[in-house]
Amino acid sequence: MSLQEQLGDNVAFVFPGQGSQAVGMGQALYRTSAAARATIDEADELLGANLSTLAFEGPVEELNDTYNAQAAILTVSIAALRALNEAAVAGGEQVNPIVVAGHSLGQFTALAAAGSLPFAATLSLVRERGRLMAESGATRPGGMAAVLGLDEAALVRICDQASSAGIINVANSNCPGQIVISGEVRALEQAMDLAKAAGAKRVARLPVSIASHSPLMEEVSLRLKALTDELDFATPSFPIVGNVSGKPITTVGGIRSELEHHVERPVNWIGSVQEMVAHGADTFVELGPGAVLAGLIKRIDRSVKTVSMLDLGLELQRSRGAG
Repeated sequence: MSLQEQLGDNVAFVFPGQGSQAVGMGQALYRTSAAARATIDEADELLGANLSTLAFEGPVEELNDTYNAQAAILTVSIAALRALNEAAVAGGEQVNPIVVAGHSLGQFTALAAAGSLPFAATLSLVRERGRLMAESGATRPGGMAAVLGLDEAALVRICDQASSAGIINVANSNCPGQIVISGEVRALEQAMDLAKAAGAKRVARLPVSIASHSPLMEEVSLRLKALTDELDFATPSFPIVGNVSGKPITTVGGIRSELEHHVERPVNWIGSVQEMVAHGADTFVELGPGAVLAGLIKRIDRSVKTVSMLDLGLELQRSRGAG
């Protein structure tokens, strides 16, 4: 079966965010795809670092560092996209999405995929984003926690109650029944206790020392805006659904507006997926390490089809379960 037959005409590309990294990611792709290999080699050269060795071999603690994880995920995701395009061309086909989106960090991958920013510029921006966020976590520590089994309205009330202990808010609306909260440690711990008392099925602290998508990232936002103000974005080749707005972005002005507060405002992934479906997407191709987004998308809309690189015969990760 050809790629076109496998995917159909109404395809959305989606790109994962931080947390999807795992030791071994991209290595099989590096071995089997010339386009992916060139992308990963390009990233090593641009960064002046062996990002590929870190992604392929670890150690996991270094790969999980925000500074490294963001650049590695972006690189492997773009390598996956280019490998898919390479396979399509080899079969005399083209696979063009009707819409794209990325979760948090994946928003930047989507920009590169839509031709709004060259890979090299995107990688440089994301590397600095990771550095600034890691620096923020060191100077103004925070945390994040996933809450299962409570709706967003209940979590908003809980965060309001816990805000007496510090900054805390809903950070990611991932899918029905799975919400991530983010903020200062004392407030986060109080909100976690309140969520358990309110009947949450599970409350799990995430292994990060930063409070992404919360007001603790305000300074990072300002510094990133100074960088993005200097970049020459191009009109996207296809709509990019924004994390903050949950709406299609089709202009350079829309891109700048989305990025201005991206790191400090919540990710509306539920709304983003619903918008892509409303746009006509019925097949979602996850391009990047892992299959986290596929699971979330299926919980948002069971009628759609999700496709991974493994499904397409383009593996991203070695079978061993490192990381």
